[in-house]
Amino acid sequence: MSIIKIKDAIYEYFKRDENGEVMETVQAVAGVTIDIEQGEFVAILGHNGSGKSTLAKHLNAILKPTRGTIYVKEMDTREDRYLLDIRQTTGMVFQNPDNQIIGTVVEEDVAFGPENLGVPTKEIWDRVLKSLEAVNMTAYREQSPNKLSGGQKQRIAIAGVMAMEPECIVLDEPTAMLDPLGRKDVVEAITELNQKKKITIILITHNMDEVIGADKVYVMDHGKVVLKGTPREIFSDVETMKQYGLEVPAPTELAYRLKKAGLSIRTDILTKDELVEQLCQLN
Repeated sequence: MSIIKIKDAIYEYFKRDENGEVMETVQAVAGVTIDIEQGEFVAILGHNGSGKSTLAKHLNAILKPTRGTIYVKEMDTREDRYLLDIRQTTGMVFQNPDNQIIGTVVEEDVAFGPENLGVPTKEIWDRVLKSLEAVNMTAYREQSPNKLSGGQKQRIAIAGVMAMEPECIVLDEPTAMLDPLGRKDVVEAITELNQKKKITIILITHNMDEVIGADKVYVMDHGKVVLKGTPREIFSDVETMKQYGLEVPAPTELAYRLKKAGLSIRTDILTKDELVEQLCQLN
């Protein structure tokens, strides 16, 4: 069953001069069609300006399509009467966790969302505990968010969204401002939410290593979906990825170079372990 259906979605905005006159119309999203099934882990890739973040903002009606349709559990995002239900179904996590954390204590911050939804007090604190447990941050519940690392703050931001009990979480480049350890923390957290809690994950990123475990990958360029498939299918086409200004995971890149150098090796390798296994099989 599809939780999100995007059909021929177009989003346009105007560029204006200093006098406010329209200079040109820009299509940031240019006819995108995607179906996302309940419980899937979907990654959307693209270089800066490809339209992936603009598309992400459509998935809980922060933006509405100029033309085309986007349905969240059969609710049309263009209809205001569905706005609250859509935002309860699809939660958003953005690049900078500091923009989403407003509480002075971790547990108070996580409680903020359900409190504003009118959830009864006892249930709020049950949700807070469950959400912190889900991202392995229970030990920090009484600390100030200011004392946490970037990766830990992003986990708290995810917990805050989880406490509103969405069926889908959209993460718009959530690791862009983090160091490698912080990125690893966040990827582990969202993978666990997908596998154990069956929450639909839509990850917007330009970091290839983060999407190896995804069920589906979509690549965007100039507002359009130009490639789609599994991570193995997408990354095995190294030359096409490079044409769109994207890299591939390091093991995939190395296998590609070894293949070009004449070695008999698979080019759909994703991990270091797979690469080592292939190299050990060479005569």
